[in-house]
Amino acid sequence: MASHRRPKQPSRARVTVLTTAAAAAVAISSQAAQAAPSEKPTKDEVKAKVDKLYEEAEAATEKYNGAKEKQEKLQKEISTIQDNVARGQEEVNELREGLGSMASAQYRSGGIDPSVQLFLSADPDDYLDKASTLDQLSSQQVDALEKIQDKQRVLAQDRAEASEKLGDLSATRDELGKKKDEVKSKLAEAQKLLNSLTAAEKAALQQEEQRASRDSADRVQLGDAPAGSGRTMSAYAAAQSVIGSPYVYGASGPSSFDCSGLTSWAYAQAGMQIPRTSQAQASFGTRIYSQSDLKVGDLVIFYGDLHHVGFYAGNGQVLHSPRTGAVVRYESINNMPFQFGVRI
Repeated sequence: MASHRRPKQPSRARVTVLTTAAAAAVAISSQAAQAAPSEKPTKDEVKAKVDKLYEEAEAATEKYNGAKEKQEKLQKEISTIQDNVARGQEEVNELREGLGSMASAQYRSGGIDPSVQLFLSADPDDYLDKASTLDQLSSQQVDALEKIQDKQRVLAQDRAEASEKLGDLSATRDELGKKKDEVKSKLAEAQKLLNSLTAAEKAALQQEEQRASRDSADRVQLGDAPAGSGRTMSAYAAAQSVIGSPYVYGASGPSSFDCSGLTSWAYAQAGMQIPRTSQAQASFGTRIYSQSDLKVGDLVIFYGDLHHVGFYAGNGQVLHSPRTGAVVRYESINNMPFQFGVRI
C-alpha cells in the first residue's frame, strides 16, 4: 500500500538560512551591477570635457604670464638698485679716502684732529651731533662728512629696498612654478581624455578643428564696422599676418602665441607696448560695453575673470589665438562670454 504521509516541511532554521542566502545573492548581484564600468564617453562628451580643461588651462596661463611679467620687472628693478648700491659704495669709499688723506696730513703736521679720529674709528651716523661742539672741524671736513652720511643713508635705503624686492621675487617665482604646473596638469588631463578616443574619433575631431580654421578665413567679412585708429589697424594687420600660427601657452610670437601674447606682440609690431596679460590689457584703454559700438581692431575681453582677449574683426567676429590645439583664426564673438571691448 502506498504511503499517504505528508511531505516533510523544511524547518524554520532552514528557511532562515535559505532566505539569508537569497538576500546575499541579491545584494552581491546589485553590487556587481553598480561596480560594472560605466559606458565609454562619446566623442562629443570627450570634446566638451577637453574644451573645458583647455579653458581652465588658459585661465591659469594668464596668471602664469602675470607672474612671469612681474618676475622680469622685479629682476630689472633689483639689478638697477644693486648697480646704484655698487656705485654709491664706491663714492663712499672715495670720500673716506679723501677724509683719510686729511687725517694723514694732520698727523704729519702734529696730530690727528679729534673729530677726524672719531669718524675714522667709529660709526659716523651720530658724528655730526657730537662734532657740533668741536671747533677743530674745517669746512672741508664738514662737507666730506655730510656727503658720506648722505650717501650711507641712501645706501641703507637702497639695500632695504633690494632686500624687500628679493623677497617678492622669491614669492613670485614660487607662484610662477605653481601656475606652470597647473597648466601642465590641465593639458595632461586633456591629452589623457583624447588618448581614450579611437583613431577614427581622433581623426574626426582633427578634421572638425581644421574645418573651423579654414572656414573662418573664408567667411569673415568686415561688413559696415568702422575701422579703428591708424596704430590700432597696424596692430590688427600684424595679427592678421600670423593667421594659422599655433596656440602655445606662455608664447608671445613670432611663430606661436597664447591669447594675450598675440595682442601684445601685434601692438609691439605697431610700435606700442601694452601690458602682457589679458587682465592688464582689459584696464589699459577705454572700455566699450556694447558690441554695436565696437570698431575693427578694438580688443575684446571674454569670461568673468577676463582671461581671454582677441581683436574685433567686424561683422560679429573676433581674431584671436583660441586655445591649445587651435591656431590664430577668426571666430564668432558669441562663441565665448563677451565682457567688453577696449579701445587703445
